[in-house]
Amino acid sequence: MKNILRILVAFSFISLTACESFLGDNENPNQATSATPELVLPNALTNTGNLLLSYSSSAQWINGYTVNAGGYGGWGSTVTYNYTTSSYNGLWSSTYDDLINYQYIIEETAENPSLAYFQAVAKTMKAFDFHMLVDVFGDVPYSEGLQGAENVTPAYDSQTAVYQDLVAELNGAIDIFQNAEGANGLGSADVIFGGDINKWAQFANTLKLRLLLRMSSSSETSGFASTEFASMDMGVGFLTDDAILNPGYIATDGKQSPLWNRYHSNAAGSLAGSGRSAIPSIYTYSFYDGTKIIDNGRGAATYRSFLSNTPVGQLGNLVDNPAALSGQTAWYVGTGSGSDATNTIGLLKGRTAGYPIMLAAESYLLQAEAYMKGYLSGDDKGAFENGILASFEYLYKGADGNISSDMDPAADFDTYLAENAGNYLVNYESASSDEQKLEAIITQKYIALNFLNGQESWTEFRRTAYPKIVNGSINPRETFASILSTSSRADELPVRYLYASSEFQLNTDNVPTGVSQFTTLIFWQAQ
Repeated sequence: MKNILRILVAFSFISLTACESFLGDNENPNQATSATPELVLPNALTNTGNLLLSYSSSAQWINGYTVNAGGYGGWGSTVTYNYTTSSYNGLWSSTYDDLINYQYIIEETAENPSLAYFQAVAKTMKAFDFHMLVDVFGDVPYSEGLQGAENVTPAYDSQTAVYQDLVAELNGAIDIFQNAEGANGLGSADVIFGGDINKWAQFANTLKLRLLLRMSSSSETSGFASTEFASMDMGVGFLTDDAILNPGYIATDGKQSPLWNRYHSNAAGSLAGSGRSAIPSIYTYSFYDGTKIIDNGRGAATYRSFLSNTPVGQLGNLVDNPAALSGQTAWYVGTGSGSDATNTIGLLKGRTAGYPIMLAAESYLLQAEAYMKGYLSGDDKGAFENGILASFEYLYKGADGNISSDMDPAADFDTYLAENAGNYLVNYESASSDEQKLEAIITQKYIALNFLNGQESWTEFRRTAYPKIVNGSINPRETFASILSTSSRADELPVRYLYASSEFQLNTDNVPTGVSQFTTLIFWQAQ
């Protein structure tokens, strides 16, 4: 990757050096000239949250979570999938910006055992950022990608090689979390787990599980995945709690919850345009309203005015799609009204609510797939049901992280099972084959990640083709493909993003050419 930021960094360094030589010693004692890992880490983690929101928000237009409301223009490639090399420039550059922070921490702590936990966190988050990048772009600059001004035209590494090395990074991180001696605690620099090293080890292990399941789907990497599964230390465990980022969000512009800010209102109370122009799809809504599954509990915690006048639509319908409800956002659920909402349940929990980096629901459902396929030893039905229950629990929590006193996730989970008796997408024992079990697992993941992580559910759809859609259909309950799609695929969807235009301008000799958003598959995608 060679981007404008790197050139500016290199130019700034040269300019400052020249000025120092010309002007002599003119240091400002109040201006920081270097940053410690302890100071860089919380900022890097916070940037990762913003980055994940960008990945999620771009993907949920593809996977059916949101569709365009009527009365808004400029949808362009959002509804046609006719992407250009400029479509995702920001996503590309922002990911590398964040990665440079983690690489800095890794290098600065390499020879300092007291900061071993900082290095392990940076390795974990490096894997987190890079795998998101690979999942939408494929081959990327990796081995040479974070060298800054020392190499401004880095070579591209194969996506399979990147994934394998990310697993190695996670193995190294887990080893440090388990075995480091005399290391300083993370303290206030850890804005996700509050310094809990065991949870960091579980998070790294769960992320590793996510990667290995993808690798097991490809003939290129299935052998590697099998070896790693066989050597996985089950004593580390996997996440049983939601991984929530919160650097101390407050009801002030630029400092409040990024999810709330983008989809609800700013600190002054002005309703967000994104929250009103992005409305629920009929396809996704059908997993709550009884069309495919009856889910009154999570439906009411996900969609405001559920089963009443919640707006629903179809991507690409520029005329008849209803706009958001008057004076409110389409997604707000909970207590209070409009911009006065405070500690709410559901998706948008409040101005001070943390941002979910990974849900416990996903952790359990990843385990369910690994157990079902025999990669690991465990109870797949139990993990499946724990994943659904964890989804209820997350939605019933407020900004303070506590389940609302008037909500009973366990009781509503039991009702969910009873009302969907015989439906294998809910009652696991009703599945008559491993393929139906996989469909149930991925469908429940699709529901649990609704509006929270579109990136992951889109990836899982491309990997497994679940939840099911009907190729070529224009029925909005059968597919989430846009009715204005320009895709040549049978499912009428894209499979990836195009490389950033900055790469074609500045790293011309290395950036892959001939890439199509409709035909150039990521390695773990079957077709």
